[in-house]
Amino acid sequence: MDLGPAAFPVAEQACRVIESAAVGQRYHRLLLDAPELSARSRPGQFFHLLCRDSAGNGPYLRRPMSIWRCGPDQPLGFLLHVKGKGTAALAALREGDRLSVVGPLGQGFRLDPRWRRILILARGVGLATLAPLTGAAAALGIEVQAVLSARSPDDLMAEEFAGTSGARITPVFDSDGSSEVPRVEALLRERFALERPNAVFTCGSNRLFLLLQRLAAEFGIPGQVALEQQMGCGLGMCFCCVRQVRDAAGRVVNLRVCAEGPVFDLQAALAW
Repeated sequence: MDLGPAAFPVAEQACRVIESAAVGQRYHRLLLDAPELSARSRPGQFFHLLCRDSAGNGPYLRRPMSIWRCGPDQPLGFLLHVKGKGTAALAALREGDRLSVVGPLGQGFRLDPRWRRILILARGVGLATLAPLTGAAAALGIEVQAVLSARSPDDLMAEEFAGTSGARITPVFDSDGSSEVPRVEALLRERFALERPNAVFTCGSNRLFLLLQRLAAEFGIPGQVALEQQMGCGLGMCFCCVRQVRDAAGRVVNLRVCAEGPVFDLQAALAW
């Protein structure tokens, strides 16, 4: 099942906010009444959001935001880390306000219905990017195992990640040292030996991406990574988001994260 580059038209739309709520101390979720856009969206894609509060205050440039919730009969959802003027303006929106969005954009994740099990490795707000993958996999009867890394239990957001997918979550934390790379490596090696996944997915941490890339190559497991990058237009015209990626022949080429990505083959992507 291809969850990626379907030929959907890109649209700008002013969507009504139906929920705006804090998640822990640093995160915020937005749900929009946009049934058509939500149904056309795929896990791993993103929208370009106009970050203005109800009074029209906020930065000029839009912000790329990964899709957190999408699908038929579901609101379109975003889970954001509030850390700058743009995300602060988004967090100030309230129910009934309008939010201008452009999308869906980019290439999403790909799932093979023949797979029995996948493993997700995510950290911080990277779990928002990977969250819709859990529901898509569950709909195909694919078991989802996830290792979620966070500063502390208060930042885990396990419920926001798994939804109703039934994903099996193993948390690791900075606060107790369990998120250190050697300990996560030992955990993954044990998991690969006992319950080898058919594919692996990651987003949110450069060090965990490099770890998963190395282990996946060693065990011969295919994988995908969603890259994070600053974007100007989000449509592929400004070339602000170019990253170096290996092509099928192993050559390093320059590709746009917004157009050719943000999801890339795990072994093709280079560290940031």
